[in-house]
Amino acid sequence: MLGVLFGGPSPEHDISILTGLLALRELNSSHDDVAGLYWTKAGSFVMIPNNVEAESFVDGPPKGSTELDVRLGATSGFYVVGGRLGRDRHLSLDAVVVATHGGPGEDGTLQGLLDSMNIPYTGPHVAGAALGMDKWAFGAAVCAAELPSLPRVLLTEETTDLPFPGPYILKPRFGGSSIGIDVVADLPTARARLRTNTHFERGCVVEPYRPDLSDIQVAVRSFPQLQLSAIERPIRSSENREILDYRDKYVGGEGMVSAPRELPAQLSSARADEIRMLTKKVAEIAMLRGVARIDFLMNDSELYVNEINTIPGSLSKHLFIEPPVSFSSLLGDLVAEATAHPARRYSTAGADGLVLRSAQSIASKLA
Repeated sequence: MLGVLFGGPSPEHDISILTGLLALRELNSSHDDVAGLYWTKAGSFVMIPNNVEAESFVDGPPKGSTELDVRLGATSGFYVVGGRLGRDRHLSLDAVVVATHGGPGEDGTLQGLLDSMNIPYTGPHVAGAALGMDKWAFGAAVCAAELPSLPRVLLTEETTDLPFPGPYILKPRFGGSSIGIDVVADLPTARARLRTNTHFERGCVVEPYRPDLSDIQVAVRSFPQLQLSAIERPIRSSENREILDYRDKYVGGEGMVSAPRELPAQLSSARADEIRMLTKKVAEIAMLRGVARIDFLMNDSELYVNEINTIPGSLSKHLFIEPPVSFSSLLGDLVAEATAHPARRYSTAGADGLVLRSAQSIASKLA
């Protein structure tokens, strides 16, 4: 059985539902046994009926959903709860297609849970997910690799000076998409946003706001070999928009698939080659697994790595047009990678008892 896991307690919960349902519908057309695993906003898991639509999730799990239990240990996995008179049934999952965006579905939390249950899954492993979700850590990794990037500083209440002039763009340190992003004119306003923007509770990074830079995106997948998509130039829905925001990306019915764009982007061959070269380097730095989308900022003379989205909306299926890759093939390769190269890499090498046998009493170590 294959599973498609989506939803989760994240600001991008709704977009995850769209991606999950797209993947579920496609896999159902080519596989006999596929389960839709919905992670609710409250953090519980349910198995949904087949052929439900997005609007069925507006008020919570769709009607007819079945409660799932999560178990660790010798009998780890997802279990269908049998109720008062029935017996719990183990879901024997060959692999899970992870379609969660943002929050614990993309920061390594869910990946760690699936590792603990010994369930193969698609997309980033724990370390890759954590790095991709942490804008501060990812920016530091990009700078350490000497790739072009705008300066990025952690903002706190104690910040009294910044190494670049305003205006500034503020981003949640941990978060995907463009949810919670603010553009401000000066440092006092930036510090005030720390108290009013709930998305900054776990940290905030600040960069110079460069309205002269436009967005460029390219997807990349790791299996059966490294492959880059066509380069895309997303189009803002209004000339007055300060950034490519959440509405530009996702409010249109099918995630990023229905967003306005220039695809392929009209670029010089030299600039396109530069973007592809940087994409491959970022994929290496970020320990790419599955399908990711790399976002850049550019103008006629400058190009900067912006961020990586390790589980992009709609799995960036619309970008693989040169050469064409069908959604069915994209999903099939994700599942093949999950089963052939599981992310789980636990080892007890070195834990041979030597240290325990030679240790003195704990009491003596505390003295």
